[in-house]
Amino acid sequence: MKHFRLSDKKWYNAAVVVCIGVVLFVVLTRLDTVLRLLGTFIGYFKTVIVGAVIAYTMSPLVKFFYYRVFKSMKVGKGRWCLSVAVSFVLMLGILLVLTGMLIPQLVQSLAMLSNNFDNYASTLIQLIEASPLNTLIDQAQLEVLSQNAIGAISNFVRENAQNIISIAADSGKGIVGFVIAMILAVYLLIDVKRILTAIREFFQLTLSKESFERLLDFVLRCDTILVDYIVQSVIESVIISAITAIFMAFMRMPYIGLISVVAGVTNLIPNFGPVIGYVVGGFILLLIDPVMAVAYVIFSIILQVVDGYILKPRIFADSMGVSGVVILAATIVFGNMFGLVGILLAIPFAAVLSFIYRDYYVPWRKARNHALAAAETVENGKESEVAKAAGHGTPE
Repeated sequence: MKHFRLSDKKWYNAAVVVCIGVVLFVVLTRLDTVLRLLGTFIGYFKTVIVGAVIAYTMSPLVKFFYYRVFKSMKVGKGRWCLSVAVSFVLMLGILLVLTGMLIPQLVQSLAMLSNNFDNYASTLIQLIEASPLNTLIDQAQLEVLSQNAIGAISNFVRENAQNIISIAADSGKGIVGFVIAMILAVYLLIDVKRILTAIREFFQLTLSKESFERLLDFVLRCDTILVDYIVQSVIESVIISAITAIFMAFMRMPYIGLISVVAGVTNLIPNFGPVIGYVVGGFILLLIDPVMAVAYVIFSIILQVVDGYILKPRIFADSMGVSGVVILAATIVFGNMFGLVGILLAIPFAAVLSFIYRDYYVPWRKARNHALAAAETVENGKESEVAKAAGHGTPE
């Protein structure tokens, strides 16, 4: 008995093409709705995704403890669990120390900005009066504008007090979600061997042996790129933060902890991050002493030059294999697509795309062109043989 298969029908291919066209039309005409629904769906898995990202980010540190610090212990799950526990305790300790150090300084700087806002406005007016701009700007109008600005800021705070409270409440929910994600990350790291074995078995059963080996090679290379980038970026940011703290301590500048940590964290953002860091630090110091602010900005510019030409080449050692132009373009594109996360991952994304193009597309294209050229040569040979045969068969 002949089995009925829908794909054997003559109209099957045309129907598939029409269905795909209809789906694409609906998606493109209702793109905002589709993206909103997709965002809502992904939001259900947000905590799980964050937990997986934390686990993956922490894995290099866990492996460091497992293979280096606790190498004298017996190989097994006990040694792995101890490495996971020590890694998370260390990370939580660092977070608590930074939080306890940064929040008081941040609150103090905001309070100082609020208390001295009137003084800043009057100082600005005095500077304008003593400058050549005095002939271009009406002082009475400037004073009215400054008073209106102060009143507008006060009204904004009063009118948006409820929104500020809501934002604080949402921040509290975010902290709870982050704690849950951290707990999930611990479980993921503890059972990572079992999870990876299950995933490996699934793809082995689903794909052919050759396809599975290609997929495994691709995943391992992506993992190497991402892990190297994470480790090297953290090392570079710690060095930048430490150098900034040493300079500020030598110059007896205030808010060493706040500004140095901001400089280190923003340094994780490629291209634009360091600029954001020293603008924020310079603004904080400007509230206290303009001379300190100028000295800090000059130091930051010199530090970024040293970082770009000495630290980065030595730390990264061109391991990403991506040019500066590609990194800049990737930062802009991925930043527009995925926001801050896209900016942070722009370099490894660009490196992955680069090695896909270099190691997969280029060899495939060369092989295909070679095959086409060989087929064309064979075809030309056959045509010449036919022509010769026809020539020999022609009567004189």
